Amino acid sequence: MNKPQGNLSTTHPLDLPATEIASGIRSGQFTSEAVVAESIRRAKSANATLNAFTVIREEQALASARKADRILSEGGTVGSLHGVPFAAKDLTPTKGDLTTLGSWTLGDWIPEESALCIRRLEEAGAILIGKTATPEFAYASFTHSPRWGATRNPWDLERTPGGSSGGSAAAVATGVVPFAEGTDMGGSVRIPAAFCGVVGLKPSLGRIPMTILPSVFDNISHFGPLARTVGDAVAFMEAASGPSDEDIMSLPLSFSGEAARKGSLEGRRFAFSMDLGYYEIQPEVAAVMREAIGRIRELGAVVDEVPMHWTRAVNDQWFDVWCVFMSSFFGERLIQYRHQMDPVVVSIIERGLAANATDYKRVELLRTSMWRDMAKIFETYDALLCPTCAITAPSVQENDDDYVATLPNGKFAGLDMTCPFNLLPQLPALSLPAGRGSNGLPVGLQIIDRRFADEQVLSFAAAMESSLLLA
Repeated sequence: MNKPQGNLSTTHPLDLPATEIASGIRSGQFTSEAVVAESIRRAKSANATLNAFTVIREEQALASARKADRILSEGGTVGSLHGVPFAAKDLTPTKGDLTTLGSWTLGDWIPEESALCIRRLEEAGAILIGKTATPEFAYASFTHSPRWGATRNPWDLERTPGGSSGGSAAAVATGVVPFAEGTDMGGSVRIPAAFCGVVGLKPSLGRIPMTILPSVFDNISHFGPLARTVGDAVAFMEAASGPSDEDIMSLPLSFSGEAARKGSLEGRRFAFSMDLGYYEIQPEVAAVMREAIGRIRELGAVVDEVPMHWTRAVNDQWFDVWCVFMSSFFGERLIQYRHQMDPVVVSIIERGLAANATDYKRVELLRTSMWRDMAKIFETYDALLCPTCAITAPSVQENDDDYVATLPNGKFAGLDMTCPFNLLPQLPALSLPAGRGSNGLPVGLQIIDRRFADEQVLSFAAAMESSLLLA
């Protein structure tokens, strides 16, 4: 298959990179209204097939587009993303829009204020065209919720787009928007990016203020872009990153789009691990990885395969953290809404409520060991490369419980290879489309960089992007 099913792209300004859309609007080559109208049209068409949106903001988005055009005609000041459409995840509050978190437990909540990440994108001129589907409370690698049902993969409608930002990934993959907002607590940006063939970035902890959780001290949660190109992810970061007192853990660092856009692989050294020491890797994924590593070497980089000795304890202990996260922030909903909630969410919350505090604290010992391993790698190498996921997109009928087995060969039959790097949240991790397997489904290459080196990981991805797209 040459294009995703539901790909609605024609020759239209909406198909340009985000910054070029904004530039074309500013120069008068086309109008924001025309671009946003096409985005709305595509959203409706894609939604009929993929179930990617929970809300399509047709009236509000078109009104904002007309206002954007009027500001230009009157000579007003405009931002870097003026008139560019984007989508936001249903986990994230947006002012005046139904926001459900994929759950019946919030009723028909209409937030009175948007999250800071969304406000910053809108201050840069971007126009929100809709809210995208997520599993209940963003808990899963599959986007399926009791409130909205299943979202489907644009490359194969019988497959999942991944989760939990699956609706955002599907919207980007089908050309509805150049980028969409997602959140990542265990891979929820990178997993759907890999399964849908788009770019997905988990920024370093604190580069984008995380303001939507009850606690500002959580340290596995990140906002991040899903984007058609690395350049569109950079444009998102330029608008959304930077410190704010709304998040005490936001970093006092500015973001350099210039540094993120220019990079060379010549003479760079990368470590590569196919399995992080313990994953069973699907043959389609392994073949694409080998081809991608060869292309990266052709661009002048040194890539050495390095031994890693991690075990499935990484995933098991991340899951312990995740259960406590879910029980702490959503556990009180069991009392009234248990019968309306995803049964898997209920079991996760109950596990978290039964957790031992000492065992929970001891997860930090594993995290410390993992960091020391990564620090050792960074003594010699510029970044670590590995698959984003161990498999290509699985059936929409499956769930995460189908991917927790230890096989007879001792390998872990896991789905994602992303949650390890939520236990090391200061490390930026990016999923870059690396090609398609023999089954026609996308495969993502994960690039993990040094602490807070978001510009560098983006620059490496930008340098690899055009070569890998040839695969």
